[in-house]
Amino acid sequence: MSQSPASPAAPPLLVEVEDGVAWLTLNRPEAMNSLDNALKDALVAALREVADDPAVRCVVLTGSGRAFCVGQDLKEHVRSLGDPDSTLATTVTDHYNPIVTLLSTMNKPVVAALNGVAAGAGLSFALACDFRVASDRAGLNTSFAGIALSCDSGASWTLPRLVGPARAKELLLLPRTVPAQEALALGLVTQVVPAEQLEGAVRELAGRLAAGPTLAYGSIRRAVAFSAGAGLAESLAHEAELMALTGGSSDHRAAVDAFLAKQDPTYTGA
Repeated sequence: MSQSPASPAAPPLLVEVEDGVAWLTLNRPEAMNSLDNALKDALVAALREVADDPAVRCVVLTGSGRAFCVGQDLKEHVRSLGDPDSTLATTVTDHYNPIVTLLSTMNKPVVAALNGVAAGAGLSFALACDFRVASDRAGLNTSFAGIALSCDSGASWTLPRLVGPARAKELLLLPRTVPAQEALALGLVTQVVPAEQLEGAVRELAGRLAAGPTLAYGSIRRAVAFSAGAGLAESLAHEAELMALTGGSSDHRAAVDAFLAKQDPTYTGA
């Protein structure tokens, strides 16, 4: 997890795969990792690649420098306002929606390592992940209404499910920077650690997930997402389908055999 400043020629996104964990580091520290087209294109491509790579068993999304991601690059956005073919709607459909869909639905767990402020679409990306481990220096801000915009990147879907509709509307309509400890109390983040311990804590969690039953993890992700828009009967039927899938997997058999032998199982994701 790189936190060093980027040189002018540095790529906007750093991708490193180590021990089954793909580290995706937003790498525009001089712009607080704001999302210009180059970074958005790179992130869409990288997420598609790691989602399909069987060697990747867990994905970590983080930022370089002092910010996680402050959302849309407004300087680039201002320049695009005069272009009738370039609107916020096009970047939502071309970039933000695919990014959030990939973060939310890939068949492996995803961790957001919040090294600093997460705002706007950057916060929405973090909310789409399964876990959010935050530095005690991090802050969360919806930001959208502050620049007279509605919300995007799934914030209208994830926020109410994390904090309830009333608190979600409060955070969206009256945006403010929520400190890390308050974010923990609200349920917006999973864990808060001292800044100097963030990388170690994320590595420990990601390593545990990468060594786990990724087919089961992916199925659990799909079950939770499905149930959010379905009734009990439909959710039970969907659970039965996923239980048939995971119950017939080699990972399940390995887990049962290891339990009976009082050993630790080794999972393959199949």
